[in-house]
Amino acid sequence: MELVPHQSLHVVLAAAAGLFLTVLAAFSHLRLRQTEKCLVPGGKPTPATMFEVAVEAILGLMEGVMGERAWKYFPLIGALFIYIFVCNVIGLIPGLEPPTGNTNTNGACALVVFLYYNYVGIKEGGIKKYLKHFLGPVIWLGPLMLFVELISHVVRPISLSVRLFGNMTGDHMVLGLFSDLIPFLVPVIFLGLGLFISFIQAFVFSLLSIIYIALATETEH
Repeated sequence: MELVPHQSLHVVLAAAAGLFLTVLAAFSHLRLRQTEKCLVPGGKPTPATMFEVAVEAILGLMEGVMGERAWKYFPLIGALFIYIFVCNVIGLIPGLEPPTGNTNTNGACALVVFLYYNYVGIKEGGIKKYLKHFLGPVIWLGPLMLFVELISHVVRPISLSVRLFGNMTGDHMVLGLFSDLIPFLVPVIFLGLGLFISFIQAFVFSLLSIIYIALATETEH
């Protein structure tokens, strides 16, 4: 008898990833509060230094797209990137599947992004101004543009979820196939490739989320 049913395994692994990151963030926060120790980095990597590198990289990406507004939306994007990356990497552990190989996990993350960028879009410019860009620049094309924009916005969370699901499922299947056929040396190559794909997919998910937020909060539509 299985300890965790296979159909519920992604839920357990997704929760475990969240718990792991919460504990890691707590330890890193305590480390970062010790200002004097943080001024000079140690000789070996620590959770705190790894978080610092991740924060600087993600924030730099956001500033390139959004400018000075990046700080306002960084907490969500940073958390999404790190969480999705860790979930992806779980699939590289023999016997485990990536939580992001299930559309339920991905759909939850995509839904958070969808609700958030609509919320901040309305908050930044007001509901009238936010809804105005759905009608486009030409009045007589308003009804058509409204239909197109609504379809586009509805498809966004679906696209985010399915893209991540397809890539992570395919990567996990390839790694499992070659590990079964050639259990020595060759799987190491695909582990490296899987790590790269895990990073790229987290990056793509985060980048698209940044673009959606940037478009929603643009001062002029």
